[in-house]
Amino acid sequence: MTLHIELVPLISLGAGIAILIVPKLLNYIVAIYLITLGVLGLLGYGF
Repeated sequence: MTLHIELVPLISLGAGIAILIVPKLLNYIVAIYLITLGVLGLLGYGF
């Protein structure tokens, strides 16, 4: 049995939960999310 988990949905879920818990960090969370997606895209990890 192989378990294949995509990184992008996990990052999105984590960012959403963090925004719900600490709304004041919204700008930082969005910035980190976008940077992470950009790096993953450059490295060839799926979108």
